[in-house]
Amino acid sequence: MFESELKKIKPNKKEVEEVSAKVIVFLHKLNSNLKYSHATVGGSFAKGTWLKGSHDIDVFVVFEHNKDLSSRLENAIKKSFGRYEKIHGSRDYFLVNFKGLSFELVPVLKIERTTEAKNITDVSPMHVNWVKDRVDDKLQDDIRLAKYFLKINKCYGAETYIGGFSGYVAELLVIYYKGFKKFINNARKWKYGKKILLGKHDWYKHEQEFPLIVVDPVQPNRNASAALSKEKFNEFVSLSDKFVKSKYSNKFFKEKKVNLKKYDLVFKVTPLEGSKDVVGTKMLKCQETISRRINEEGFGVLESGWIWYGKEAYFYYKTKNKELSKEKIHFGPPLRFKNDVEAFKLKWKGFEFGIDNDRLTVILPRKYTELKEFANILVKDKEIKRRVKGIKSI
Repeated sequence: MFESELKKIKPNKKEVEEVSAKVIVFLHKLNSNLKYSHATVGGSFAKGTWLKGSHDIDVFVVFEHNKDLSSRLENAIKKSFGRYEKIHGSRDYFLVNFKGLSFELVPVLKIERTTEAKNITDVSPMHVNWVKDRVDDKLQDDIRLAKYFLKINKCYGAETYIGGFSGYVAELLVIYYKGFKKFINNARKWKYGKKILLGKHDWYKHEQEFPLIVVDPVQPNRNASAALSKEKFNEFVSLSDKFVKSKYSNKFFKEKKVNLKKYDLVFKVTPLEGSKDVVGTKMLKCQETISRRINEEGFGVLESGWIWYGKEAYFYYKTKNKELSKEKIHFGPPLRFKNDVEAFKLKWKGFEFGIDNDRLTVILPRKYTELKEFANILVKDKEIKRRVKGIKSI
């Protein structure tokens, strides 16, 4: 049924061979400079679930002793490749570009049981092995379809600024439901708080409510889908329902491009440098701040969103008004609060007062009446500027 979509997203034999050859060279160079540790491929490449043209390779560097893992890995990277980028986190990790591929190197501690983990990433190799042991060629292809379906419909990614499904959760769900189509058919019926158990044990207990609980088969006390937001959960359930009702139309596998020309206000943004999750979260906060300010000023946001193309991003807004009157009604306290009413009158002495629904009002001059004029003020705002490297109205 999904053969045409699979042809578009599944790497062909030539691509697999070329990427694999480069990965082998990379690992050999790195391992030759590692002591009491060993680098191995992880992520979707190791599981055979990666998408065509997606050449971001996860590498786990497994250390036998829990001492200065990041520093020891950094020294080996310097000797092996010279140039790299360090990403700060609960345990620093590294990005290295090599022969056109982007490698993410994560230091992990060698463990036999999850209880021995000193960091959340220490368990990651176990996640890889669990998936690898349970997929065949058919399930690998179904996982590819699921990931692409989620990605193209903006439901993929466990980063804070996305709040979607992680690659691992997508893999677990396809394995649990035994295929992409069955996964979608069941997802359309999910209710908030849906719980899915893959392993033999369920030790999961948490006071916080989540829209979806996927008990991690490797760590039965953990919700693998904890990053999924309520908004993305609802989006995906609705999306799955529409997809099934459309009789699995291929239009759901086509990227929906944003036509920036149809929006009243567009900002071109240069993101900060650093961890994608941190940078993305700051941009989201920036986009939301602009939306709030537009509403507060009275222009009214009808629709808004943002897109991120690596080194640049765009915030876009459709507003209720492009122009506003020169004056606005500012609401004061209810009339029954005598002291507050007197203080309000004193504050706005000299202006015209009125009453609306038993509340005191005052007519004030607007500072900004033109949307474009206000946009040029917003890009100079400190709260907005500090969350991005650069921003301008276009």
